[in-house]
Amino acid sequence: MKRFAIFAAAIIAGLILNFSATAAEEQTVTLSNAFLSRTLTVSDGVLRTTRIENRRAGTAWRPENAAEFRLRVSQGTQFVEGDEILSTSDFVCKKAEPYTLDGAAGSGAAFTLENREKGLTVTVRYELKEADFFLRKRLEIRSERPITLEYIEVDSMPAADALQIYQCSAMTAQGPSNWRPNLGQPLYTTQTGTFWGVEFPAAHNTVENHVLQCGYLWGREIAGGQTCTTWWSVCGAADDPKFVADCFQQYIDTIRAHAFRLQTQYNCWFDLGRGVNRDSFKTSVDTIHEELCVKRGVKPLSAYVIDDGWQENSPKIFQQAWPVNSKFDPDFGSTFRDMQAVHSHLGLWLSPGCVFNCGGMVQLYREAGYEALTHYMSLCGPKYTADLEKRMVELTRQGVCFFKLDGLFGHLNVRDFEITGRGCPAMPQLETEGFAFNDARLNDPKYDELKEYYMVAGTERLMQIFSQMRQVNPDVYIVISNGAWLSPWWLGYVDTVWMINAGDAAGGSDRTGELTYRDNIYHEIVFTDKAQFPLNALFNHEPKKNTSGEPEETFREYLFMHLTRGTGFVEMYLKPRVLSDSDWNVLAEGLKWADEIHPCFARARMFGARPATGEVYGYSGWDGSKGYLSVHNPNRTDAREITVTLDRSLGMVPGDEKTYGVKAVVGTLDGLNATYRQGDSITFKLAPCELRVLQFDGNQPQ
Repeated sequence: MKRFAIFAAAIIAGLILNFSATAAEEQTVTLSNAFLSRTLTVSDGVLRTTRIENRRAGTAWRPENAAEFRLRVSQGTQFVEGDEILSTSDFVCKKAEPYTLDGAAGSGAAFTLENREKGLTVTVRYELKEADFFLRKRLEIRSERPITLEYIEVDSMPAADALQIYQCSAMTAQGPSNWRPNLGQPLYTTQTGTFWGVEFPAAHNTVENHVLQCGYLWGREIAGGQTCTTWWSVCGAADDPKFVADCFQQYIDTIRAHAFRLQTQYNCWFDLGRGVNRDSFKTSVDTIHEELCVKRGVKPLSAYVIDDGWQENSPKIFQQAWPVNSKFDPDFGSTFRDMQAVHSHLGLWLSPGCVFNCGGMVQLYREAGYEALTHYMSLCGPKYTADLEKRMVELTRQGVCFFKLDGLFGHLNVRDFEITGRGCPAMPQLETEGFAFNDARLNDPKYDELKEYYMVAGTERLMQIFSQMRQVNPDVYIVISNGAWLSPWWLGYVDTVWMINAGDAAGGSDRTGELTYRDNIYHEIVFTDKAQFPLNALFNHEPKKNTSGEPEETFREYLFMHLTRGTGFVEMYLKPRVLSDSDWNVLAEGLKWADEIHPCFARARMFGARPATGEVYGYSGWDGSKGYLSVHNPNRTDAREITVTLDRSLGMVPGDEKTYGVKAVVGTLDGLNATYRQGDSITFKLAPCELRVLQFDGNQPQ
């Protein structure tokens, strides 16, 4: 049998990295810290995970015959036959070695595996930091001769309690409000309390026959002597299997591109539209700053955003991608000075795919030889994305601190896909010649692999662009909107993601209707689709205030109910010239409350019935020292009742034993106690269309 180097047990930075041999033919390696451990065994030259222990919850399991990883290789995605599936049993372990981590307390183990017949070497790396409740794994794949790596399954682990909680799979080219790609969602184990996935927004994490499969399509050729390094996969431990999703969100908080923060800003779209210019924008900015910050003591807004309308659509576009039109200075110089005067920053709308009002730009790009699709631009086109990256980095360097990237792979109703192989794999065997890039025939799932190849390549390219922008300004705030999807792993590169499948203008004839429309989309995301995405990072196109004259309390109820959804991204769509003093008063009060309560948004939760049914629902969030809770009865004719329990399911911090005093932010305290503790229940009896917002403050006398 093939032997490999054996190391004695070692303690590195407080973690146990144990290399041992129980017999001549079997060696084990255990990476372990206070939260979890993973034991790797090499038996007869084959590497497998043989034990996973969740020390936080006191659970463990022994996977049987784990494939460990799987690779689908071929001579090219254009060939129907000849694919091969390789897993750990097709390789022989030649070497295992421990190593310390750069810049962090922790340890790693690397296993070098060989398949001489195929000319492949795979180095499997496992890393565990001392302070982390999750372990990472990746593959480094080297080929002696050219080979196409079609699919990479970084982790393949049998588990009797494996759960794929997100089951949606709508990768449609056409179809209003039907865009739910099954990409970038985590997997759970329900009894042992672990979470799994590839740290990549376009990963394909699934459960089949009780096997956790964490991988992604790639479809690229590895040249002879070249090494492909995969995205990391993650295996994490929850402190309670019932709250594995809660712990997964805590993990997401640790990998975010920027720590969670409150972003308050004005967007000019519903105010000035595409007619915006430097002077009209400045007038709105000055009015908002005067009314909110100077007169009413609100902190300066994070940004003021010029939406669609600043970009030049003439042929000179090819002198520079996304040039500024004559309505603004070529470098936004005057507008940057206007931002300094109000102690804020400039933000811009921009569409990477040239969606919405950018059709003229797409045609100009097409004529100049850039990779245009049917209606939009290709997000993996080498020529186009190179110029796009250069321009977005330049704008960041000039001082643009916020980007609303609206239109990635398409929009609410129509998506374009690269199907001809420019910058991503092609599959001519699917006979798509003559198809439009958004052809309705592409809705057929038989084309999903082709579409996914494009989305993987486009996602990788966008991630490179975002990383370059953050190299220039680590604090730049990035929102991805239409054409994105709700993978929590986007948050390793951006700050906020659009809620998908919703209009930017909430339907409804009044504020109750607007709240019900938007909250019904929230309910679909959380309870129907079960997307594992934090509410605090959802972009929802609220609040809007474009008219005056509504009763002050009506606007106040709408605004505060919106804020309790918990998003840290408060983008206001205002017509400042028409607002009354009472409107400004309510806005100021809401922004001050958001500034006070926003740490609780990090643990925001939705609860209750589907709003469209006319039953009660609400939101809650806590940070260990304070909290809030909102309830809304959307029924227009009947009173309704709901009982909620203050516990972890509503976002309370586990083990919090404080006594909380309660006050009414909106509505009354009728029927409530003066204080509450974790585990207490509250019953609300609500009149038609009534809503309440409560705030809880800790360390109150019992």
